[in-house]
Formats: sequence, structure tokens, C-alpha cells
Amino acid sequence: METLIEFKNVYFQYDEPEEGEQAVFALQGVDLQIRKGEFVAVVGHNGSGKSTLAKHCNALYLPTTGDVIVDGMNTKEDEHLFEIRKRVGLVLQNPDNQIVAGVVEEDVAFGCENLGVPPSEIRQRVDQALKAVDMYEYRTHSPDKLSGGQKQRVAIAGIIAMEPECIVLDEPTAMLDPQGREEVMEAITGLNQEQGITIVLITHYMEEAVTADRVVMVDSGKIFLEGTPREVFSQVELLKQHRLSVPQATELNYQLRGCGYELPECVLDEQECAEAIMKLLQYHRPETRPERMPVIRYGEETEPESRR
Repeated sequence: METLIEFKNVYFQYDEPEEGEQAVFALQGVDLQIRKGEFVAVVGHNGSGKSTLAKHCNALYLPTTGDVIVDGMNTKEDEHLFEIRKRVGLVLQNPDNQIVAGVVEEDVAFGCENLGVPPSEIRQRVDQALKAVDMYEYRTHSPDKLSGGQKQRVAIAGIIAMEPECIVLDEPTAMLDPQGREEVMEAITGLNQEQGITIVLITHYMEEAVTADRVVMVDSGKIFLEGTPREVFSQVELLKQHRLSVPQATELNYQLRGCGYELPECVLDEQECAEAIMKLLQYHRPETRPERMPVIRYGEETEPESRR
């Protein structure tokens, strides 16, 4: 696949150090390629640099040293800024920071109006964008009356209406309840799979990262691991060393393997975990159990079945 966004040895610092102080970099030598149509999850703990990385994708931040190239355009060159931000849209953590109008459809139309899109085309884009995130029936509602998940989907629709090639989402589900997170993730995966929009998802929810094509792990401003979800989450010990967790199903599988149970090296979700445990139970079915093997119920050991 063709590269859409490329980081080349990117360093970034927020403030110039005082005289005699050492420079502190939020990004340190980042090299990364994001291909067109790809779904990439960038994961790291708070302060790891993942949000800083996200804001370089559409030139909201510019590298202190190194380069970020978006579809062949260097973000440091001012003449490319408008085109770069047309190609890469950014969705922030708090949807209230992006919603500017008192009616949903007017808010979705806001970005298109700034781009100078003709009114007739704006109407078409707004309707299509709201349908893409399943918010069309709320087009005449006030955003203040919507749930957190609905507001975030409206914010995403506002970016979709601008027809970017890539959408970068900076922890879009961090402020949402489980239902809201599920709604937003369904919208994101649908945009990638059905419309081919490139997705860069910044998250600290490991279950969300499992849905991506590729996972990029960040710590102290550096990329220390990347690969498919299975390649990344199979390295549980390495992730723990960097103060990162794994999906709950992966952790359960890892703990059971540590107890000596013959399970797959890595499972990614509840379904895989349940299937692996079911196969294990079927293999050790009751009729093959040793005669004096104790029967465990509710955490208590009882007499062997042969003595009853």
C-alpha cells in the first residue's frame, strides 16, 4: 500500500530549555509509516508521547527536528498547510471542544463551509456523513441534548464531511461510558472497512487496539514495538516492563499458561479465549480424569468421585 503519512527521525520539544538545563523531548527519533487505507492504533500510557505524535499528523504540531511528510508534502512548508489539513482530519478527546453550532447538521456543515464547498454539495456531504455514523435521525437536534457517545459521533461526522483521506482520533472514547465507546468504535471501524478511510487511533484501551491492522507501542517518546495485534500482545512481559497492560482475555490466557495449562501463545478477545478454554476442557473430559483426581466445585476440594 502507498504511504500516506511518514515520520522521519522526528524529535519534538514543547519548550526551549533554560540556560544550563537539558532539553526534554516529547518525541525522540520517531520513524513511522502509515499507509493509505490502514487502521493503526497508537498505544501508550499517559505522558508517553502518543497524543503529541497524533498532532503531528495534520501539522497541528511541527517537528523540532526531523520531518513529517503527508502525501508527499512536508508539514514544515506553510504553502502545504491547507492541503495537509484537508487530507488529515483530527478528532479530539472531548467532543465539546469541537462542536460549535446549536444544531447537529449545522455543526457538521461548519468545516465544509470553511473549505468553500458549494451549498448544494454541503447538504449532500452532511447527510452522508451523519448516515455514516448513524446520527442522521438526530440532524435537527441540539448537541447539548446528546449523550457523550453521540456527541463524539457528531464530531467525527464533521470531519467525514470534509472528505479527508485520513482521520486521526486522539483518545476519542476516553470520556465515554462502555456503550458510548462501543458506538464510537463501531463508527470508526465502519469508516475504515466500508469507505477505506485511513484511521490512526490514539488509545489506552487495549481492547480497542485489537481491532486495528497494526499496533504501535510508544513509551518515553519512542516507538519500542509495532506489528499486528497478535504479534504485539503476545509479548506480555515486554509490555509489562513498559507499564502497559494487555487485553483482559490475553491476560487471562497468559496467567493460565503460567499455571501450566496448554493454551495458545496469545488470544486477543473473549471469543478466542472462550474457545481455547473449551478445547482444553474437552481434552480433559471427566471420563479421562485419573480415578483419584479430586473434584473441584466452587473453590472447595471434595472426595474423589470413586469414593462416593
